[in-house]
Amino acid sequence: MKIGELSHRTGVNAHQLRYYEAQGLLEADRATNGYREYDESALLRVKQIRHLLAAGLSSEDIAYLLPCAIGEEPELIGCPELLAAMRERLGRLDEQMAKLARSRDALAEYIVVAERVGGESYPPFDGAAA
Repeated sequence: MKIGELSHRTGVNAHQLRYYEAQGLLEADRATNGYREYDESALLRVKQIRHLLAAGLSSEDIAYLLPCAIGEEPELIGCPELLAAMRERLGRLDEQMAKLARSRDALAEYIVVAERVGGESYPPFDGAAA
């Protein structure tokens, strides 16, 4: 199938499909006219990529994981290298979430203090500078 049909059948635009190919996530044969030709397995591969992206994995992570992917959602075969990579990614996500939580707490505290102090804003804000 050509890229337009793959795009239509998966709901992923052609630009993204070309990106997946450039990242080594998706393979296409080339017709004599240079057009990309995908086989039916590309449908499953695109669905797997989309699920893994939704899990917060980078295209680099996904390239590493795809050989261990089975099924649409996908299930991943638990080899030690794969588990180590996923645990590392989970650790990075935990760090990002902790940083966001600290930022949120600091902002909430600024709001509490500002509401307690109240009064007229200083310097006067007229909205024109924004």
